Amino acid sequence: MNRAVFLDRDGVINQGIVREGRPYAPTHLRDFKLLPKVSDAITCFRENFFKVIVITNQPDVRSGKVTLETVEAMHDRLRNSLPIDDIRVCYHIDEDGCECRKPKPGMLIDAACIWDIDLNNSFMVGDRWRDVEAGNAAGCQTIFIDAGYQEKQPDNPNYIVSNLIEAVPLILTSN
Repeated sequence: MNRAVFLDRDGVINQGIVREGRPYAPTHLRDFKLLPKVSDAITCFRENFFKVIVITNQPDVRSGKVTLETVEAMHDRLRNSLPIDDIRVCYHIDEDGCECRKPKPGMLIDAACIWDIDLNNSFMVGDRWRDVEAGNAAGCQTIFIDAGYQEKQPDNPNYIVSNLIEAVPLILTSN
């Protein structure tokens, strides 16, 4: 079985937009900018035989704040500039009650089936409580990127770091 590093998108791979201490996804392609050293981190994961899969909630499509075409253009940019294996997206809002929207683990479980991933030996990296809860529910080790948001904090992440590059040694030295 494969090991994976599951990555949230906004705030982990690309810059989120923070207003009044709360994070938001970019709604225009011109605002979609990769964070420093993300490419280096992802390259390290791939060189060490991890699958790299982006796991992202994008409810702004459903609520009409951004078009599906814009989100797909952002994902095309990721595929063309980073050595990632897959991008899994949930376009639902909480009220839809789907199984894929984080904090539920549906996207991780589906990816594990498709890519033959051992979830117990994989990692979920995110900057919000939903990411950590989804990773914990799927049986992954969790790494919380603490960006200092003024919102609910995650319960029991395995590790807390400041950015993705700080997560690299934690992941590469794991058993």
